[in-house]
Amino acid sequence: MERMIAFCGLVCTECRAFIARQNNDEEMLKRVAARFNQELNVSFAPEDWLCDGCLAIEGRLASYCRECRIKACGIEKKVHNCAHCDDYPCRKLEEFFALVPYGKATLDGIRQSL
Repeated sequence: MERMIAFCGLVCTECRAFIARQNNDEEMLKRVAARFNQELNVSFAPEDWLCDGCLAIEGRLASYCRECRIKACGIEKKVHNCAHCDDYPCRKLEEFFALVPYGKATLDGIRQSL
């Protein structure tokens, strides 16, 4: 499967929720949901983590992806991901990178290759 990179630099195809969904593995999804809920201090049901990847516009998206300001901005600006944006890195991304530094590493690598 080709690597799917979200606007924010997360690699969807490496995400445990995405993998569980692609494999139709309900037990894995339950474990992933419990771990994500604990790590992120949220309370979503396993089905709220069902996701076909952050680049999907419709269909199954994790609850947080439906409300993601970074994704909405990327769609509005019509960029492949935020590394392609003239405003990279913006304040929204800097806040996100404080929680998820590997997203920055992914986008920095893409940006350098442009």
